[in-house]
Amino acid sequence: MNTIGCVAAVGLFCTHSIEAGSFSVNTPLNTARAYHTATLLRDGTVLVAGGLGTNGALATAERYHPDTRTWASAGSMHYARQSHTAALLSNGTVLVAGGGDSPFAFGSGLTAEVYSPADDTWTVVGQLNSARWFSAALLLTNGQVLIIGGMDRNVNPVRTAELYEPVSQTWTYTGSMTNGRYDFTATLLPNGKVLVAGGNVTLFARPSAELYDPLSGNWSPTGNMPTVVAYHTATLMTNGSVLVAGGSTAGGHTQIFYATTGTWSNTASIRVARGEHTATLLPGGILLA
Repeated sequence: MNTIGCVAAVGLFCTHSIEAGSFSVNTPLNTARAYHTATLLRDGTVLVAGGLGTNGALATAERYHPDTRTWASAGSMHYARQSHTAALLSNGTVLVAGGGDSPFAFGSGLTAEVYSPADDTWTVVGQLNSARWFSAALLLTNGQVLIIGGMDRNVNPVRTAELYEPVSQTWTYTGSMTNGRYDFTATLLPNGKVLVAGGNVTLFARPSAELYDPLSGNWSPTGNMPTVVAYHTATLMTNGSVLVAGGSTAGGHTQIFYATTGTWSNTASIRVARGEHTATLLPGGILLA
């Protein structure tokens, strides 16, 4: 048996691998949701938070236990939100930030809260400087969380980026990207820098990419991507390069970023075009998309 736990949560159902090459429908979530976040916790359970339900944005959260294949309540956030971000912090808690409280409203766009797995509680922490949704959040090597771009209240691409400091529970602006963007990817590189690639820039997909340096707080262009992409995936490979695959504008195209040289090149195409998909790096350096 090669059980790998809950690997995807979509709507009301979670798929579960029974043995290599096979899937079965698993225990349904307690609440149907979309545009939520799913975070793997240190104990192997998965926290699913917020999302868009049948009657609007959700404040509820639930936790998947792979050993028993069951879902249990993980308390409720203080603010209903969807299209937000979630990041696992160094101490094992989860930071949830931004998002909308209905399909086109930003009541929760400035708010942030932290989930404690020990007692299933949520605590409001600070407030973002800019309301945003469809943004990206990454835990940096120094323990801070970088939240990047997204859409603002007027559904315009956002250039700004902010840092969350867990000790003081405060948000501060850091350098702004050259271009505002959403539906992009953000990847933490082995050298501690962050690669932001593609996405919708000024309402249109552009083949641009930028690097964030946490030491200086500045962004710098890092070459144009060979192909325009949005709704794609970006995966850090074992050799330190980043493989960008698919996307609604690129179909089955793939391209590679080489961190050592800051350059891009085309590579083999996916056999079936796809966008808004997932990509998982498997043992042996094989990418499943």
